[in-house]
Amino acid sequence: MSMTHTTELPRTAAVIGTGTIGASWTVLFLGAGLQVRASDPAPGAEAHLRAFVAEAWSSMEQLGHTAGRTLDAAQQALTVHASVEEAAQGADFVQENAPERLDIKRQVYAGLESVLGSDVIIASSTSGIMPSTLQEGMQHPERLVVGHPFNPPHLIPLVEVVPGKQTSEATVQAVLALYRALGKTPIRLRREVVGHIANRLQAAIWREAVYLAREGVASVEDIDLAVSAGPGQRWSIMGPSMIFNLAGGLGGMEHFLEHLGPALETWWADLGSPHLDADTRRMLVEAFGTPDPARFTQAVEHRDRALLRRLQALDADQHDTGATPAA
Repeated sequence: MSMTHTTELPRTAAVIGTGTIGASWTVLFLGAGLQVRASDPAPGAEAHLRAFVAEAWSSMEQLGHTAGRTLDAAQQALTVHASVEEAAQGADFVQENAPERLDIKRQVYAGLESVLGSDVIIASSTSGIMPSTLQEGMQHPERLVVGHPFNPPHLIPLVEVVPGKQTSEATVQAVLALYRALGKTPIRLRREVVGHIANRLQAAIWREAVYLAREGVASVEDIDLAVSAGPGQRWSIMGPSMIFNLAGGLGGMEHFLEHLGPALETWWADLGSPHLDADTRRMLVEAFGTPDPARFTQAVEHRDRALLRRLQALDADQHDTGATPAA
């Protein structure tokens, strides 16, 4: 995909790194009708990737996100290659999901740039490395941008688009248009920050959850329920600022701040700052017991089924109201 603002999808996407995130991106791209050229050095990577596609395809069918492809057709549209360079051959867009190590990512970019045209965008799924750092030493740093998804990318709409200091505006606009065309909800960060936005919010909430458990306020399980059965229900519909704006009634945010702002500030002042010391780690590990493969699989399946139902309901609601997803 060239660095041109367009809603047209690329014909071929290269997916570099096919662990959990890369495999999920692969499903999304296949479901949009793209050809996918993948690469991962791990032993058994192709078998794992094709098994993931087979497992996830029913979700794509239920969402109607298959571009008319059967599972067999999707598998035929996927090729797996031994090297980054081979996977990049003929690619119009690259989604990089290499391990979170700067030396590995720079090696990957060198391989990609030895093959790609100068206008092909490279989007990194990195959750922790700043794009300006990733761009150092690249031949065409203007083409690199962070496109950080939320797991699993083939279901969760959010993509955080983070330009580096050398990323061109054309690249930013093109990748925003691409993710929208894929049915995603991209947001643009105005500056680089560790953890981007969503992970920082997650960390902030979990910090207080850990603090409350450590202080004996409630069990880890009940604190989780306080989120999932309470504000989490609303957070899947709208963000916290909009929720508080609505809480202000017809007076909106101004009324909310006048009446509840002082109370909120007292809550902020009382929030905890726990540390993951030995006792805290032990508490968290014991809350979930001994790892069990069957229980893990059951939890993942439950999560994805629930996500699927919520996404189907959201699609139906948008269809009934004529609304379009936020971009």
